[in-house]
Amino acid sequence: MDATTESIWERVLHDPQLRDLPFKIETNRHGQLVLSPHTPFHSRFQSRVLRLLDEYAPPSGEATIEFAVQTSRGVKVPDVVWLSEDRWSQIPEDAEASPVVPELCVEGRSAGNTDEEMTEKRRLYLEEGAQEVWVCDEEGALRFFDAEGERTQSALAPDVPTAIET
Repeated sequence: MDATTESIWERVLHDPQLRDLPFKIETNRHGQLVLSPHTPFHSRFQSRVLRLLDEYAPPSGEATIEFAVQTSRGVKVPDVVWLSEDRWSQIPEDAEASPVVPELCVEGRSAGNTDEEMTEKRRLYLEEGAQEVWVCDEEGALRFFDAEGERTQSALAPDVPTAIET
């Protein structure tokens, strides 16, 4: 992340006017803010994926939501992530956006997301070190991706269902 993007991200995190906005805030490769509405449906989606990861992901890590991560195209905030204890230990305690990408990043697709945006996020997470990216559509179907492309099931959590209840 370049100095301009880092400076903008730090200002966003510390701006009291932006703190309570009902939006997911990210930056793009130009350092511009990208605001996405955060709906009750989306929050429910995040909770359900988090519970799936708590049940099916390896016990040697932890899942969390709204995880800010530095990428070559700005700060992105996957809806849900899972990190091993090893990756957690590599994140500085004072990091405002993680320089370490989680092994698993999950994005929930909403009506406002474009195919291009979702493809870009998948590519970024995988290029930055994610082992898998899951994308959940508005009907609850999960799609699994790794560096080689789409998979029929997750390698990190092979028993996870291919859909969540919506």
